[in-house]
Amino acid sequence: MKNTMKSWLGPLFHLFFPRYCVVCGAPLIESEETICTRCNMDMPRTNYHKVKENPVERMFWGKFPLERATSYFFYRKGGDFRRILHQFKYGGKKELGATMGRFMAAELSATDFFKDIDVIIPVPLHPRKRKARGYNQSEWIARGVSQVSGIPVDISSVVREKNTDTQTHKSVYERWENVDGIFRLHHPEYFTGKHVLIIDDVLTTGSTTTACADVFCEVAGIRISVLTLAVADS
Repeated sequence: MKNTMKSWLGPLFHLFFPRYCVVCGAPLIESEETICTRCNMDMPRTNYHKVKENPVERMFWGKFPLERATSYFFYRKGGDFRRILHQFKYGGKKELGATMGRFMAAELSATDFFKDIDVIIPVPLHPRKRKARGYNQSEWIARGVSQVSGIPVDISSVVREKNTDTQTHKSVYERWENVDGIFRLHHPEYFTGKHVLIIDDVLTTGSTTTACADVFCEVAGIRISVLTLAVADS
């Protein structure tokens, strides 16, 4: 009886409360989540997690003790998939971050990307910026990744002490200047010998990610991996 009710209640619910693809705006069918099947197939994935010494990893060479790094898809100005990040980051749709985190983690779990990682560190926002936005977008991506990978998320050990200007329109040099010394690590002894995964939304120059990783560099035996939802495609 319950299965029979579910079989007709689902389609009826979607008839009166339709959901739409965040990329193309097409109605989603019951089995689709957030992105329609066609857009999911067209997503400009990097597949860097399958490539050793990929461009994202090379971005961080010599900056901190890097284990591995990847980004899920390419962010292109004017591209359709920029809508995912815009709605998630500025449109108040924080749950979209968790959904994309699950999508990303499900694909990466087919490889050894999450092997030996002890804890996830989402890049923190300054409390003032977090209050204005209502949430930290990187934290919601991390939640989705954690739901699939089973790796715990730590949102209290790394704090952002300086409220910096947006990085969007800054030069490479200005981006690095803007994030110098903005993070602080609580209880560094806890991370001795640990492998941490730093998660952020978009990777451009790597300045913010590197600034976050810097707080771990004095920790004995620390290993750091990096995962972002997107990477800017120049």
